[in-house]
Amino acid sequence: MSEINEAVKLFNSGYVCSQAVFAAFSPKLGLEKNQALKIGACFGSGMRKGEVCGACTGALMVLGLKYGESKAMSNEACERFLDEFKKENGSYICNDLLGCDITTKEGVEFATENKLFKELCPKMVESAAKITEKIINEK
Repeated sequence: MSEINEAVKLFNSGYVCSQAVFAAFSPKLGLEKNQALKIGACFGSGMRKGEVCGACTGALMVLGLKYGESKAMSNEACERFLDEFKKENGSYICNDLLGCDITTKEGVEFATENKLFKELCPKMVESAAKITEKIINEK
């Protein structure tokens, strides 16, 4: 199974976006999947504050595992990832992507009623995984 499909599968099985992306790639980069799931646990929903999308955070952890020994390479990979994700999705900020403020009860209710967590978030996970795979395969 590809890392992209694995990331979406993990998200759809109940893991948060950051866990899904990070854990899908981690075994090929020398980190056990269970460890990645633990590390990624607190980064979903923009660190629970609607900030940087957790799928992006998971992807950046992957790129850190791959390129973290070189500040220049990790900086380049980070900037490229965020630029491409924003170009593809309009933003990399969770609240902007969802169109509501998930730090409020009303925002969570809006996202839930409009099935954003079930329909939009898997697309963000897939997008983050695709961009991550592209960057890894090109370098």
